[in-house]
Amino acid sequence: MDLNKRLKVINIGLEGFIGAFRDTGTEYLNLNWRPPLVSPDLLKKIDLLRASEKVAKANNEAFKRLNDSEPVLIDVVQAKEAVEGMKDKTIFHAGPPVRWEDMCGPVKGAVMGACIYEGWARDLGEAESLCSSGKISFSPCHHHRAVGPMAGILSPSMYVWAVENRTYGNRAYCSLNEGLGKVLRFGANGADVISRLKWMENVLGPSLKKAVAASENGINISSITAQALQMGDECHNRNVAATGLLLKTLTQLLLKVIDDTELILELVRFIDSNPHFYLNLSMAACKSVTDAVFGLKHSTIVSAMARNGTEIGIRVAGCMDKWFTSPAGIPEGLFFPGFSQEDANPDLGDSTVSEVAGIGGFAMASAPAIVKFVGGSPRDAVECTLQMGQICHGKNTRYQIPQLNFAGTPTGIDITKVIETGITPFINTGIAHRKPGIGQVGAGILRAPMDCFIEALKYIKI
Repeated sequence: MDLNKRLKVINIGLEGFIGAFRDTGTEYLNLNWRPPLVSPDLLKKIDLLRASEKVAKANNEAFKRLNDSEPVLIDVVQAKEAVEGMKDKTIFHAGPPVRWEDMCGPVKGAVMGACIYEGWARDLGEAESLCSSGKISFSPCHHHRAVGPMAGILSPSMYVWAVENRTYGNRAYCSLNEGLGKVLRFGANGADVISRLKWMENVLGPSLKKAVAASENGINISSITAQALQMGDECHNRNVAATGLLLKTLTQLLLKVIDDTELILELVRFIDSNPHFYLNLSMAACKSVTDAVFGLKHSTIVSAMARNGTEIGIRVAGCMDKWFTSPAGIPEGLFFPGFSQEDANPDLGDSTVSEVAGIGGFAMASAPAIVKFVGGSPRDAVECTLQMGQICHGKNTRYQIPQLNFAGTPTGIDITKVIETGITPFINTGIAHRKPGIGQVGAGILRAPMDCFIEALKYIKI
């Protein structure tokens, strides 16, 4: 080879070389390739699944359901009145099943706070004794057509968003967003947290219920999300535009049903002060969408992905309610003053229902400003969305990204594509302090682990 000639290089998979090629002006073609991460037997199983007409038909149907679903807000109601299985001394949590003794710090902190809020305990000591006694029934939100952010705690008196999938008729629920900082979902449980929850129960929830009842046919959530994606949100960790759009609609309805202008101002100020207010409603909408593929026989499309601060788990449409779990990863990101990576708890929350439905981390290209919150560059946000397209069944026709010439967001995570490419779902997330009672300490990013996808592939019958 004549080294005096200008080189033209094909780079296979090793991204570390690219910088050198750029610096020296070397012409190169980069092939995004990784060696297989699984055994030849599992690769053969992937080939068989790909060749199966039953699997292809099921996955096409799964994508159709994810794409065609139309979530509509129909009510705001207390959990004990609407959420299946919600009874006295019952608490639902985020992620796959977990026992009290195995719960992480922020989840335990949130559970104890909920016990005080409900009046089951007078203080944290009593709450801890009650939970340790086995007298509290714990269950994942996902098992009850519900979801919850971070710790995901849902107790009987809490108000929830009730969303109906108008296309397929199923409903889903999520609690109302408390605001930022020291809040229950991040494990905080002080007197101010309990006081805020009581205000939400006695004032916010009933007022929103009246407002939604005054809407002619509910509030179309897919429409708000679609607009917000074109206004700089990705509707997981950035909800500025979506919250504004929702507030615009709610304010008009509140003016119809409430005569007390001071109360309306109080409600509007609370919602407006929290740029993540839309998140919980979006999560309920995404749950109503993803539940439409639950139990779809032969499908290899992911129907749920959630974390409880101890484990991350996925459920696959064709595997019904079976969870495939791995240890939860620790996000890397930006921290509030006074906190560092050492304070971070392993990832938690059901908010990854956003990615399963085709938004959030999969729509990062829509929200270049998100990198100020979770780290990285605007180009990283675009690359993330493009990469997620390699592990999804198709592109959403409802949710479009202006920065990618209005291409649809990647939708329908296929476990065979995850394993074949070696690319796992991207997650952007808030970061809770590992100790109970402290709350949020930052925000960051991480990837879902490969192990749970491999275990799902092993479980699937051909």
